[in-house]
Amino acid sequence: MMWQQLQPSDLILGWDFYAPVILFVLLVALAVPVWAAIGASTVLMLVWSGALPLSLMGEKLFSGIDAFALTAVPLFILTGDVLVRTGLSRKFLDVAEALTCWAKGGFGSATVLVCGMFAAISGSDAAGAAAVGRMTIDRLVEAGYPRPYACALVAAGACTGILIPPSIAYIIIGLVLGIAVSTLFLAALIPGILILVSILITNIVMNRLNAWEGGGIMTAAEWRANLWQKLKSGWYAFLVPGIIFYGIFSGRLTPTEAGAVAVVVTIAMGFILGTLRLSDFPAMLVSSAKVNGVILPIIAFSIPLAEALAIIGVPQGFVGALTSLSENEYVLIGMMVLILIAAGCVMETTPNIVILAPILKPLADNIGMNDVQFCIMMITALGVGFITPPLGLNLFVVSGLTGESILKIAARAVPFVFFMLCVTLLIAYVPAISTTLLPDIYK
Repeated sequence: MMWQQLQPSDLILGWDFYAPVILFVLLVALAVPVWAAIGASTVLMLVWSGALPLSLMGEKLFSGIDAFALTAVPLFILTGDVLVRTGLSRKFLDVAEALTCWAKGGFGSATVLVCGMFAAISGSDAAGAAAVGRMTIDRLVEAGYPRPYACALVAAGACTGILIPPSIAYIIIGLVLGIAVSTLFLAALIPGILILVSILITNIVMNRLNAWEGGGIMTAAEWRANLWQKLKSGWYAFLVPGIIFYGIFSGRLTPTEAGAVAVVVTIAMGFILGTLRLSDFPAMLVSSAKVNGVILPIIAFSIPLAEALAIIGVPQGFVGALTSLSENEYVLIGMMVLILIAAGCVMETTPNIVILAPILKPLADNIGMNDVQFCIMMITALGVGFITPPLGLNLFVVSGLTGESILKIAARAVPFVFFMLCVTLLIAYVPAISTTLLPDIYK
């Protein structure tokens, strides 16, 4: 890598770095789309520093997104959209509710579980927040939860969209750092489930402290009968995540191929069930294209920016700056986590990944952190930002669904943020959480 050719002492940052950064901050503050802000900052950096000829800009934009792995992004987005329109997502909720209906806070727990189930298909947190929110928020309020808390619960549960594979975020960071996406998916299983469990436990504790929702009274036999009935009536919905997981983790399908198969199977189910018509396709494709149209331009403009930063030595300088403060690896890991959480609070995941991954990776290498562990730590820390102001994308999604104040939702999300941070620190300091399922070659 280019940053490995420089030493920290060789770097003196000038206006060729600071001016683009200031421009980017100003444009974002003025509500200019992030991809446009990154594009303008990249052009300014290239012109001012001469790191790359400006004539290569067009070529870099297209070559940056000309990757087979990125084809999986629109496929998983479309799968999630089809899942909602065919009503299959409600089958997940029925099964999740049947699993938890015996316990206090049962429907709250079911809400968290269905967020995880949806995450195992769509790979998108915002899509999960919208889909699950429409199905559960009103019912959570009817069960006794305050509306702001119900919104916070859905927003927190939907964070698993980028943490449980298949995840769009892992596809992007794998592309940026040259790590196999299937490897990252496998490594993300345990961390993603830990985050889901932390949200589940938080809700159980909060419900018991406030006595919002009681539990259904049923015998073990009644519970088994109810669960069997729900599974029998909706087992086919679980074919979709089953195909994705089996295909990828068995090595029979690449993530892109698994996404394509999942789309076809979901559409076929919709036609068989009679819940999907040809007239639904234009709206589905437009909806998925809008989401994909936000992600790809950011990647396209961020890649030449990351290359320019590497050429002028920013990653190496960043390593030098932090190691001058402390050489203790635990302190440096803590600094990285803080930087990622702060970045997640003010900017979307995609630009954070493409810009910060090449900057922080040399620091992770410097302290001997496993490449895969670094990726898992980064995505998990950024995931916390989905329920933290001022950006908090999931907060905006559920607020838009319900009309509830973002600040009220954010206040109710504090316990979830705390426990998610605890899991993030565990992932950062305990490599085995990320590498246990991996072959020895990756440990």
